[in-house]
Amino acid sequence: SPFTIYTSFSSILLISLFFLNPKNKHTNKKHNNMDLLLLILCILVSYLFFKIWKLKDSKKDKDCYILDYQCHKPSDDRMVSTHFSGEIIHRNKNLGLEEYKFLLKAIVSSGIGEQTYAPRLVFEGREERPTLQDGISEMEEFYVDTIGKLLERQQISPKEVDILVVNVSMLTSMPSLPSRIINHYKMREDIKVFNLTGMGCSASLISVDIVKNIFKSYPNKLALVATSESLSPNWYSGNNRSMILANCLFRSGGAAILLTNKRSLRKKAMFKLKCLVRTHHGAREESYNCCIQSEDKQGRVGFYLGKNLPKAATRALVDNLKVIAPKILPVTELLRFMVKLFIKKIKMHQNPSKGSTNLPPGTPIKAGINFKTGIEHFCIHTGGKAVIDGIQHSLDLTDYDIEPARMTLYRFGNTSASSLWYVLAYMEAKKRLKRGDRVFMISFGAGFKCNSCVWEVLRDLTTGESKGNVWNHCINDYPPKSISNPFTKMYGWLQDEDPDTFKIPETFKIPDEYM
Repeated sequence: SPFTIYTSFSSILLISLFFLNPKNKHTNKKHNNMDLLLLILCILVSYLFFKIWKLKDSKKDKDCYILDYQCHKPSDDRMVSTHFSGEIIHRNKNLGLEEYKFLLKAIVSSGIGEQTYAPRLVFEGREERPTLQDGISEMEEFYVDTIGKLLERQQISPKEVDILVVNVSMLTSMPSLPSRIINHYKMREDIKVFNLTGMGCSASLISVDIVKNIFKSYPNKLALVATSESLSPNWYSGNNRSMILANCLFRSGGAAILLTNKRSLRKKAMFKLKCLVRTHHGAREESYNCCIQSEDKQGRVGFYLGKNLPKAATRALVDNLKVIAPKILPVTELLRFMVKLFIKKIKMHQNPSKGSTNLPPGTPIKAGINFKTGIEHFCIHTGGKAVIDGIQHSLDLTDYDIEPARMTLYRFGNTSASSLWYVLAYMEAKKRLKRGDRVFMISFGAGFKCNSCVWEVLRDLTTGESKGNVWNHCINDYPPKSISNPFTKMYGWLQDEDPDTFKIPETFKIPDEYM
């Protein structure tokens, strides 16, 4: 390197001056000793600078870059319309009028539209009788589509992939899903493989964290992350309200992300990972039990979403922000926040009654710190309308800031761990991402976990260059004038039915204008 050449040349020059200087032969020993000490000092300083440069240079091999990513768009024959949603609910014989009214209220306020996707077995009417093959086929359709497109677009052979990380929380098969991917794409025998299950909606950033840590020890590597969720074997057909709610929120999807620490690929990279923080509240019983896979009283397996979920999410978010804020915000904003907090505590000490609050449990609390001083874009997990609203309130974000998350929830629903990448794709399709911008990702998951990270945009992504963007075919239609769904107009008549006289009809009646 130029620095090595420089230090070597400096050392040779000093040695030459020392030995060729005629003064050294005729002057006293005192001068000779001083010259020798000067020479040794120069060599030591040069060596110190060399070691510092070498240490700094080696860190470049430990950086984590996103080379490219691809979100999964299922085929249109798997699209869930309002009318079809009514059919699914109607054929569940375990539901009654009260459950119908509850689901109607939940779907109307969910923020989900009519173009989300469900597993194929739901369209075949077999959601109560899933097979293992249903789940495997759903995942095969996902990874064949996304990984194939991603590698082809980057002109990368599957044999060039050094690390494979797969996270699908609610499906375990033998052989594992990573093994199926390796078999399908004929990857190398020495590929490093990691298979994550049960990690919930925050598993995507956990996978990135694994890759990041591997990159610290292994330079010049290429990693592939596949993130999705298998809904086929996990569709709940009972009548427990806390478990049937998951059917309203979760939809099919997935994403594949190509990461690298190769210097040669840095100019092609889209994003650079700046920091990543993971928060786990599994030691707290309330947080641990608020979001869990379990059986109802009839033995039907489903995904339980407790009423204390918002409270657990708020606690996890606050603890996560405490750690990541100093890493991503300027010193001036941190000092402003500390002074403001100090003044607030003094006032509370002087008048304790003004400091008390009577907010309901789980109510979002404002962070009191301006994250926009260090962040340009907010990539929020689409866990539901309440989750997005809560983060907007806590971080004091505008409607523009949360538009990508709202539109992703409306168009694709909650696709579990992969939802973050649909939100990111929306930003890219809208040509928002410019060189130097920072993207703040926030995700929540069962356990209970809150994971977050910050990406730096390495080049302008405002030219619409990504031909594989999942939003390209419809981005001009978003945001729509209204994101309300027609469930109330189509099924609002259920609210007027009397529980004592109501009988489940053979088919749900639908107003003529929707036929």
